[in-house]
Amino acid sequence: MPGTKEFYDTIRDTVFKGHISQSQVDGIEAILKAAADAGVTDQRKVAYMLGTVYHECAGTMQPITEFGKGKGHPYGEKFKMGGGPGHRIPYTTPDQLYYGRGFVQLTWYENYDAMSKHLHLDLLNHPELALQPDIAANIMIEGMTKGMFTGVGLGKYFDATHADWINARRIINGNDHDVLIAGYAKHFYKGLTGIDA
Repeated sequence: MPGTKEFYDTIRDTVFKGHISQSQVDGIEAILKAAADAGVTDQRKVAYMLGTVYHECAGTMQPITEFGKGKGHPYGEKFKMGGGPGHRIPYTTPDQLYYGRGFVQLTWYENYDAMSKHLHLDLLNHPELALQPDIAANIMIEGMTKGMFTGVGLGKYFDATHADWINARRIINGNDHDVLIAGYAKHFYKGLTGIDA
């Protein structure tokens, strides 16, 4: 479902402070298409995903590579889970590092492996695939709707009786910038529906 003129007029003035580039539109359209293709009809969930991407990708609405490529973090070295709960062991193949990539910064060997199996893509050997907008959108949608990132999905925070815009951040990263992202998401929701959240 492509964004309407009213949608872009609303988010241009609120989220994007008066100007939205073609690159930003392209990223938004990739997300809207992937959400529609995945059967995500609750516009609160779509809006929350858009708000998350706006934050995670510094407003570009394009998949990005984590700044520093994991330097100084365990996932910036060749380690995966093994040797008991909470332990990591070195790996030699594939010859890749699994730092954050995409719309929501897919990170860690195990998450690339799980998403590879789920989407039937070889993200372990080709982690750069997570930077393609259509694939990045599918990773985000599957992870956020099915709880693949932190064990909780959007359905916990948006259902028929309530919307918890602030705590929905727990789907991605605890309560990090939760109020800020909730604000972005509400602007996207207003653009999608014409209704204040």
